[in-house]
Amino acid sequence: MQQPQTLNTGGPPSRAALGVDAAHMVLTLAVAGQQCGVPVLSVRDVLGVQVITPIPLAPREVAGSLNLRGRIVTAVDLRARLGLPARETGKGAMSVVVEVGGELYSLLADEVGEVLSLSSEDRAANPPTLDNLWRDVSLGVHRQGGSLLVIFDVDKLLALSA
Repeated sequence: MQQPQTLNTGGPPSRAALGVDAAHMVLTLAVAGQQCGVPVLSVRDVLGVQVITPIPLAPREVAGSLNLRGRIVTAVDLRARLGLPARETGKGAMSVVVEVGGELYSLLADEVGEVLSLSSEDRAANPPTLDNLWRDVSLGVHRQGGSLLVIFDVDKLLALSA
C-alpha cells in the first residue's frame, strides 16, 4: 500500500500555538476553479494524491477511504458534495484531513493553497445568488481581489446524504 505523502503533519493547531488570530485563519483550496476556505483549526493534515479504496453502498459524496498512519479516513469528494462535475479522469485530488467528532475525514479538493488570516469585518453573509447546496455548507464569503472566497462550515460539509 502506498504511504501517504504528508505535506503538513500533526494534530489540529491550537489557538495558543497560532496566536489570537487563529479563529480567523483559513486554509484555502480550490474546487472546480472556485476558491474556498476551511478553518485552520479544523485541519489535521494536508496530503498529496492518495490511493482511495471504494466503499460499497456509501453515499455518492464518499469517494472511499484511505489509510493515514494506520487510521482509516473517510474521503469525501467535494465536487460530488457540492453538485459539481466530476474531476477529469487521471487528475488526482489533494486531501485536506479534518477531524470532526473524533473521526478523521479527507476533503478531496483540486488544489490546496495557503493559510490566510482573514478579518472578521471583511466577512460577508452568503450572497442570495449562491447555490443552495453551497449556502447550506458555508459560513460566509470573503472578497479576495476580484473573486469570492467561500468559507466552509466543516460540520455541515460532512453532514452527508444517506
